[in-house]
Amino acid sequence: MDRSIYQCFQMDFKYQLKALINIKNILVFVFRLHLEKIRIKESHFILILSFVTGVFSAISCILLKTCIHIVQYYVGGVVNIFTKKSYFICPVVGILLSGLFVMYFVRDNIEHGITKILIAISKRRGRLKIHNLWTSLIASSITIGLGGSVGSEAPSVLTGAAIGSNLGRLFKMDQKTLILLISCGAAGAIAGIFKAPIAGLLFTIEVLMLDLTTVSVLPLLISSITAASISYFFTGINPIFKFNQVVPYDLKNLPCVLLLGVICGLAAIFFIRILNWIENLFSSLRNYWQRFVIGALILSIIIFLFPPLYGEGYDVINKIINNQHNHIFNTIFFTNLLNTNNYYELFFLFIFIFFSKIFVIGATVGGGGCGGIFAPSLFLGCFIGFIFSHLFNFFLGKEFFLSEENFSLIGMAGMMSSILHAPLTSIFLIAELTGGFNLFLPLMIVSSSSYFTILFFEKYNIHSMRLAKEGKLLTHNKDHAVLTLLNINTLIESDFKTVSPEMTLRDVVKIVAQSNRNIYPVIDSNGILHGIVLLDDIRSIIFRSELYDQYSVERFMICSLTKIRSDMSMVKIMNLFEDDKVWNLPVVDKKGRYIGMISKSKIFSFYRNVLQNNFEND
Repeated sequence: MDRSIYQCFQMDFKYQLKALINIKNILVFVFRLHLEKIRIKESHFILILSFVTGVFSAISCILLKTCIHIVQYYVGGVVNIFTKKSYFICPVVGILLSGLFVMYFVRDNIEHGITKILIAISKRRGRLKIHNLWTSLIASSITIGLGGSVGSEAPSVLTGAAIGSNLGRLFKMDQKTLILLISCGAAGAIAGIFKAPIAGLLFTIEVLMLDLTTVSVLPLLISSITAASISYFFTGINPIFKFNQVVPYDLKNLPCVLLLGVICGLAAIFFIRILNWIENLFSSLRNYWQRFVIGALILSIIIFLFPPLYGEGYDVINKIINNQHNHIFNTIFFTNLLNTNNYYELFFLFIFIFFSKIFVIGATVGGGGCGGIFAPSLFLGCFIGFIFSHLFNFFLGKEFFLSEENFSLIGMAGMMSSILHAPLTSIFLIAELTGGFNLFLPLMIVSSSSYFTILFFEKYNIHSMRLAKEGKLLTHNKDHAVLTLLNINTLIESDFKTVSPEMTLRDVVKIVAQSNRNIYPVIDSNGILHGIVLLDDIRSIIFRSELYDQYSVERFMICSLTKIRSDMSMVKIMNLFEDDKVWNLPVVDKKGRYIGMISKSKIFSFYRNVLQNNFEND
């Protein structure tokens, strides 16, 4: 990086400091408006908050990018001195510093930023911790600036969402508004870091699964447009990737675009499953230093052999989509052993880089680094598109020629669409990132075909699949979403009188006389649930005193009954009610100990309240 570019970064940083100085004035202004809230409509005040959220989200994105470039500038000097040896050292130092920062200063898990947002929406009533305003920015700046092979977008989205959440909490907004402001922050972050306002809006619908209504669309638009405008002001109006479409798209290439989409979908399946396997492997190691050592070995060796995997990979993408892919081989460790004119050797090299990228991502995050998969998905998609068109031209180029630049760009949309399960976001994001609106039709085709391909194998995207398995993921299915927001602990009723298996009918009658319930759980001395006694079942003998000492609870209790475990999802609980056609079911813990009872009528009552407070329009 030359001196003039660094001076530009310094100038940008001065602008950012001035903006930060004015933050206090903005907050004072908004707080004064809040004091006058009686004379301001709630919907109007939310629009003001969405604007402020967009401003701060954009500033955080610019700060993150600037910090990354500053670190890269100083590291660039080290790289020039030690040449390729620095590729062996710098990424390891990055994940070490980031890991120590998280372990000793943050003391909280800040990985998987988008997943944390989904958790906040579904389980934490729209609340994100205050430290999320800055911790992800610092950790990801260190990780990516020193060569970690992850993206800066997910930390930016988490920061933007935290801005919206904490701004809403500052002004005592309700849960529904907090979720909307989280979405505004996420939309602003995507719009700000990518200069893509439309993609920011669509991201909240497809990935965060926010329902787009007349109430939510305007705040999201305001936040996205505000963030993109500020990003344009500080970084210029040019797209992030410089793409000049030399070869126009030919409709005869339609089957190839469809096939590329299918390939991207299949590659995404491999990416997701291998990455989850690597993360589970690191998670199984409880000792931080074990995770670091394994991650450092994988990261340093692969990046030392393949320097194109160093950092976010945006430089490599720019070279590929502008027909400069030969420059990529100049830094590869064994490039002198390759014949760059041999299509087979180039093809297998690109394949090897593609597979290695997945392991590098897992090693970066598992070893202690902080980052997301936006940039890696673009990187992989670009490689897939290039490999596909390169190989096609080698065999069939005389009859049908495919533009390698165009298909590299199209592959980016296909890979992102399948990994994130977000075809609309991918279409507009790639178009806005590159200015390649002339390729809008193939972008739509590849995004759709890749999305439908992966749906056959994975129902949920990489960020939401774990929450979905727990039954705690909010979706566009409103019934499912309401049930997800219900908390089982608030539904459990513990005022039921209990009986023991050894009790006689006489003992039960005394308990019935003191209770206004018709159900009596049967538990032993250890609290284990053995069954229930229904008042209707003993009504015929309850007034026959001669039978009081002849019948024990074991004789007339119901043993074979469905039990609800305390860790079950509400969706599964409702299915149990429907299958058994009952109105009350007992709740037990993992060891079978009785906790309480849940009634279907209480679920319906809470369902109506949650639906009214979170989903119905004002």
